[in-house]
Amino acid sequence: MHDERRAGAIARTTAETSIELTIDLDGGPVEIDTSVDFLDHMLHAFAKHSGCGLSVRARGDGMDNHHVIEDVGIALGKAIADALGEKRGIVRFGSIMVPLDEALVSCALDISGRPFLSFRVSFLREDLGAMPTEMIGEFVRAVTDNAKITVHLMQMSGHVAHHVCEASFKAFARAFAMAKTLTGEQSVPSTKGLIE
Repeated sequence: MHDERRAGAIARTTAETSIELTIDLDGGPVEIDTSVDFLDHMLHAFAKHSGCGLSVRARGDGMDNHHVIEDVGIALGKAIADALGEKRGIVRFGSIMVPLDEALVSCALDISGRPFLSFRVSFLREDLGAMPTEMIGEFVRAVTDNAKITVHLMQMSGHVAHHVCEASFKAFARAFAMAKTLTGEQSVPSTKGLIE
């Protein structure tokens, strides 16, 4: 029986950013302030739809928002990897299609120990508030690389950039929610006996 919280914490300071991030895979409060409002909105959506508790405080160097967006993704991926630990008793796989008005996005996810991202999502606008749409794929890549997970994110339809982006984050979150679910088993879900 599972009786320990699955949580990870990252404090990361570089010449470009300062980030403090914690995640609890089993739920908890959500407090997010990255100084990029649209990123905050998407992280709230991720936390809600993945069932995770999430705390993020991030500040960038003021040059533009590229560094803070990418570095929050790095920190989130590292914290997820930390929280998953040996990955014992998890479902491991998750997949879903998420509609948001005219947008439809699918996500298939494997907590595999092997970082891979197929990101087939496009945007008809260059920016969503202070968040460049070119950084959305970079954010997801930073998460997948550092969490060591495999993600296929595919846009099926949609032309409103806000809807496409939000459906992408919610699809990623819902697929991750399935994959991190505990089965009650104690074994690692791999014929190799470990996922690393």
